Amino acid sequence: MAKLLYKLGNWCYRRPKRVILFWIMVIVVAVGLVASNGIDFKGDMTIPGTESQKAGEVLQKATGKTTDYGTIRLIFKVKDGKTMKDPSVMKAINKTMEQVQKKDKAVKSVASPYMRRTISKDGKIAYADVTYNVESGKVTQQSKDKVLECIKTSRDAGIQTELGGSVTLSKTEVGGSSEVVSIIAAFIVLAFTLGSLIAAGLPIITALIGLITGLLGIMAATSVVDMSAMSISLASMVGLAVGIDYALFIISRYRQNLSEGEELQEAAALAMGTSGSAVLFAGTTVIIALCGLSLCGVPFLGVMGEVAAAMVLVVVMVSLTAVPAVIRLAGHHIRPKKKNKVSTESFSKEKNEKPNLWGRIVTKHPIVTIILVLVITAAIGYSATDMELGLPDNGMMQKTSTERKGYDIMSEGFGEGVNGTLVVVLDASKAENNSFKAMQEAAKEIKSLPDIASITPAMPTKDKSIGMVQVTPKTGPNDKETKDLVNAIRDKSADTEKNDNVELMVTGRTAVNIDTSNKLSNAIPKFAGVIIVLALILMLLVFRSILVPIKAVLGFAMTLVATLGFDVLTMQKGNFADLLGIAKAGPLLCFIPVIAIGILFGLAMDYEVFLVSRMRENFTKTGNAKEAIFSGIKSSGVVVAAAGLIMTIVFASFGVQPDMNIKSMGIPMAFGVLFDAFVVRLTFVPAVMTLLGKSAWYIPKWLDKILPKFDIEGEALNKGKEEDIA
Repeated sequence: MAKLLYKLGNWCYRRPKRVILFWIMVIVVAVGLVASNGIDFKGDMTIPGTESQKAGEVLQKATGKTTDYGTIRLIFKVKDGKTMKDPSVMKAINKTMEQVQKKDKAVKSVASPYMRRTISKDGKIAYADVTYNVESGKVTQQSKDKVLECIKTSRDAGIQTELGGSVTLSKTEVGGSSEVVSIIAAFIVLAFTLGSLIAAGLPIITALIGLITGLLGIMAATSVVDMSAMSISLASMVGLAVGIDYALFIISRYRQNLSEGEELQEAAALAMGTSGSAVLFAGTTVIIALCGLSLCGVPFLGVMGEVAAAMVLVVVMVSLTAVPAVIRLAGHHIRPKKKNKVSTESFSKEKNEKPNLWGRIVTKHPIVTIILVLVITAAIGYSATDMELGLPDNGMMQKTSTERKGYDIMSEGFGEGVNGTLVVVLDASKAENNSFKAMQEAAKEIKSLPDIASITPAMPTKDKSIGMVQVTPKTGPNDKETKDLVNAIRDKSADTEKNDNVELMVTGRTAVNIDTSNKLSNAIPKFAGVIIVLALILMLLVFRSILVPIKAVLGFAMTLVATLGFDVLTMQKGNFADLLGIAKAGPLLCFIPVIAIGILFGLAMDYEVFLVSRMRENFTKTGNAKEAIFSGIKSSGVVVAAAGLIMTIVFASFGVQPDMNIKSMGIPMAFGVLFDAFVVRLTFVPAVMTLLGKSAWYIPKWLDKILPKFDIEGEALNKGKEEDIA
């Protein structure tokens, strides 16, 4: 691997303009594909095979119509002593509904509050449902814009008009303020770390090439692959972070090679053979972890992982080709100063040189350090035992959004449960005599359950074999009581089947979300087990050691526990809510634990490889375990710290976004990377390595012989440096 990347680095270094031109051409082609095919994010977050989906299929088969038509709810509220029955109010609302119906052919129907009697008891709040001819994920932006235009009529009449429903109205931001803030902050960190503005700009340039190429490719792929807008948000977040980090690792090694007396071209080629090998291995690890999300059996999550993995693949390819090219174009301008105290690359090669301050502290008191890290991990991670999963509803959005205002108005007028209405399907196909009467008896059984605000009469199909009732809970869609009610109705089915030959099945948006959360909760142990085994195998292959892989997996587990604990403390329990911009605390986004396992595993192994590979490189040369630890911390410590800080900034910039889904990913990822880089890799790892000493690198001879060799430290280059490798 090292020799191959050494040759690739040489080739790209000698032909910088060709390499840059190649990536420009790729971007141009991607732009053309996007322009010709358009962008169409149409995936949804549903899971096949769940009880709610089966219920929906039964109802659809019985009625011959889809049960998942997209809806936008128009929510009205009047003040100043007026009611919905006032002539001026009725005129404005009716005119608004007429405009919605006439201006958009995609509208199937508009349910008037005056016909459906969807008016609050005090007459001040009402709602009308606009139903479309397509599923909620396929309602176009043009249709949404027309609704926003039409409600100006009622708003101009002094009626507060907000929106809700199953159609997503808020746009997911891509390529906006998050990326800009991240890039500026990353540039500052890079300038401080590398001690050169020009050197700091190179990782930004190559990361942008990778990010733009990847994003355009993903956008072009939306014409043939169903994916949600969440996919591109995750890919953008991960792509920008690893793009900057991977370039930083290669460039920092290049500058170190220069400080050790290597010529420009040789320094670049050696950097590719060593740090480039680590980048390739680390990137492959991240890609495998992200693709592993498909093991959860959740289609939308698998697509998210594959899209993010494709982004990382592009970023790795750019890092291994464009970085040596821009290094050549930069020439002598990024050569390190002889006495650069900020950069860790220019360190003396004298054997008796003292380690840096952090290295001395961590290695002098390893037991105390390990105990302290374990206590911190337990203190933060303990809250993970209270973890509850769900999908954000409109009540968790920012207070300034129309969806949040609409949610609050509906709760005020009809109770919070109206935002999470359940659809109960009554399957009376096995009833021997009067199936409709059997449905009515089953509905009475449901009505006897607690926490129900209201229930509609049973509505049978034409052949009266299938019926439906709508149940409005007393609590909101993400409340524990609502989840308990769904389970209680399903449990009640055993009684209704026995007494009335009627099977009860629950569906509707709220039930779908509950089933999705349950499915992902069950997938966590399986996925975590696969990842842990994968980590052990990969670390065994890389470091050819028994204890180092075990230590790496233990560190990853600590990071994961602390991250989930922090997520529960903030997103679920509302601690630091104002500081983090959390509008309303609630259950964690249901796929966050799985996403966290996949991404944090990949990134944790990245830092492990970059830090510990330098320790192993030194150990193979000197045989001195303690000196190897000092060398790893001194040569890679600040670079790993800078990389972790940059990645934390990138994720944190997404964590301040108003979109609850993006925020739910950004906040825990930012904390997880920060914890892993500084607490685990730069503190726990060297302390454990100090205790282990030379035994850290022990491996049975028979196992060493049968394991394939992956040279990421450049041992082959060191041995054959005098030969003509090229």
